[in-house]
Amino acid sequence: MITAEFTIEPFVDGEPGPHVQEAIEAIEAIGLTVEVGPFGTAISGNQAAVLSAIEAMLQAAVNNGATRVSLQLEMN
Repeated sequence: MITAEFTIEPFVDGEPGPHVQEAIEAIEAIGLTVEVGPFGTAISGNQAAVLSAIEAMLQAAVNNGATRVSLQLEMN
């Protein structure tokens, strides 16, 4: 089991831009639940699903204008 927590910038509270929205949609398309919190966004699942979701999230974020993505992984 892996938990990934990430923040996609630029960050505007309450107004996620397309770089955030598309990244979340890319993760959901893989079948993972996205937990959006006040300090970051998190996903959890098996290794294969989470690593695939991270790749999809990064591609979507960068392709839609992200200027920075901070990522932290925790292996449970």
